Amino acid sequence: MEEFRPRLCQAAAAMGVELSREQQDKLLHYLALFARWNAAYNLSAIRDPAQMLERHIIDSLSVVKLCGAADEPLIDVGSGGGLPGIPLAIIYPDRPITLLDSNGKKTRFLFQVASQLPLPNVTVVNERVEAYQPPQKFAGVVSRAFASVADMVTWCEHLLTEGGRFYAMKGKWPEDELSALAKGIKVEQVHPLSVPGCDADRHLIVLCRE
Repeated sequence: MEEFRPRLCQAAAAMGVELSREQQDKLLHYLALFARWNAAYNLSAIRDPAQMLERHIIDSLSVVKLCGAADEPLIDVGSGGGLPGIPLAIIYPDRPITLLDSNGKKTRFLFQVASQLPLPNVTVVNERVEAYQPPQKFAGVVSRAFASVADMVTWCEHLLTEGGRFYAMKGKWPEDELSALAKGIKVEQVHPLSVPGCDADRHLIVLCRE
C-alpha cells in the first residue's frame, strides 16, 4: 500500500488535515486489511484499493474536524467496515470511539483492525442499534450511508447525552429526509464537503434537539 501514501497525504493536506507518519502508516495498514478482507466479508462493493482510498478513507477524513470535540465520546452507527469511525479514531487516538454494527462478519473485521493497528480507543459492538443500551451515553452519533436522517434520529436518540449531536454524512442535499424529521429535532449546521478527487455532492448534516 506504500504506493498510495503520496495521494493520501496530498488529499489530507488539501482538506487541512495534518497526518503524522504514524497516522499515515495506520491508515495505509487499515486500507490493506480492508482490501484483504473485502473479498470474503463483503465490506464494500468497491474492489480496487485505489478507489477504496478515495471513496472510503479520504471521504471519511473530510469530516474529522466537524464531528465534535476531540475528547467527546462518539459512536459510529452502522459502521460496516469502520467508516468513518476507524479514520476518526486514527486521527484522534485519545477520543473514545464506539463502532456499532449488527453484522457479525463486519464486527469481526473491526475487532481485527482495532487489535492489529492497534487502536486502544476503539470499542466494537455487535448489536442492533435499537437494542443497544450503552453504559454511558455519547456526545455524538455519526453515520455514513446508514439510514435516512429521520430513521437515524429515531433509532439513535437513546444513545445521545442531553446536549448531544447527530452527524449524518450524506451525498446530495436530502430535502425529503429532512422534511420527515420528528418534532423537537432541528438542523443545527450544514457543512458542504469538499472531498479531493470527488465531483459528487457531499454534505455533513449536524442535528440536535430543540
